[in-house]
Amino acid sequence: MAVVVLPSLLAREAGGQNRFDVESATIGEALRSLPIADLLFDERDRLRPLVNVYVDGIDARERDGLETPLGESETVRVVAAVAGG
Repeated sequence: MAVVVLPSLLAREAGGQNRFDVESATIGEALRSLPIADLLFDERDRLRPLVNVYVDGIDARERDGLETPLGESETVRVVAAVAGG
């Protein structure tokens, strides 16, 4: 079982929970199973630009992105960048 860890900002939107145990084949499947999936993905089902995902410290974009296979003991960290002007 893999673990998805959310930053506090997103955890508040997930009812205060920042850690989710998931049984998913890919990173994308794991993220889509979260109660805040609508905040992570846009209307075209693409990861929003300011959402970064790391698996065991490695940026998912350096692997196969959302199609990266997810092992049982891996930790997925979601990092939401903050932007403004």
